[in-house]
Amino acid sequence: MSGFAPEPIATARLLLLPLGVAHAEEMAAVLADPALHTFIGGEPAAPAALRARYERLVAGSPDPAESWCNWVIQLRDDGRLAGFVQATVTAPEAPTRHAATGSARAVGHRHLDEATPAAAGPVAEIAWVVGTPWQGRGIATEAVRGMASWLGRRGMRTLVAHIHPDHRASAAVATACGLAPTDVWHDGEVRWTRA
Repeated sequence: MSGFAPEPIATARLLLLPLGVAHAEEMAAVLADPALHTFIGGEPAAPAALRARYERLVAGSPDPAESWCNWVIQLRDDGRLAGFVQATVTAPEAPTRHAATGSARAVGHRHLDEATPAAAGPVAEIAWVVGTPWQGRGIATEAVRGMASWLGRRGMRTLVAHIHPDHRASAAVATACGLAPTDVWHDGEVRWTRA
């Protein structure tokens, strides 16, 4: 999937901008609330650590069968960043065993196992985070819908997300974007899909 690169995406209130290393400073502030990490794990990253992570993400996946697509969410009205959306796009190949997991193939942000439908075309595993001050305004839903539409125009039939069972806000975003929960669990999260 190399060469599958994010492009700017415009929605009614947002611009989804391809992630750049220069976004690290502002995004460190956007993601600074420890409460954001309740369901996604980790802790707020300092700008230097986020810059190093963004350098790796911008460089892209070392696996030619996958592409990492990452965007920051920019508010059109004031130009501020409010969060991010991301998609790891994998080729429609048979699952392969990954040395680190033993049973799952590694993807840029998560792991997919044999239960993920890949035969029908490329699979996009998606995720999103909106900073605390911007939550409750429909920003995540609008951003994910914009990304999903962009992915759909590029042949993505299957979207996958992993959501903590207690994370009602993310479950609401996933539902609004046409994903439905499955019976598959991974690392304490429920797999949601849209095919």
